[in-house]
Amino acid sequence: MNTQQVHEEIKETNLSYMLLAQQMIRDDKPAAIFRLGVSEELADLIVGLSPAQLLKMASSNMLLCRFRFDERLLLNLITDYNKDRMMSQAHAAILMAGQPAEVMAI
Repeated sequence: MNTQQVHEEIKETNLSYMLLAQQMIRDDKPAAIFRLGVSEELADLIVGLSPAQLLKMASSNMLLCRFRFDERLLLNLITDYNKDRMMSQAHAAILMAGQPAEVMAI
């Protein structure tokens, strides 16, 4: 995969992510804030973006989304398929809820 292909894949991923984020925020703002790991202020900014602004952001050569599993414990809780899978996922959700929301510098 060459650099141009990678950039196109990033652009498509960014656009999909931003459209999904906007829809989630419109449908259920508190749940979206939790699931996206963003602050209320950032959620308001995302939902207020125009289509042109979304396309401009999506054109960035950096991924707009990121893995929230910075800790091995969280990753193991989510990927572990043992008999107490629901309990593991609930524990992971509790741990992620304790993490600070992402803040975007304006």
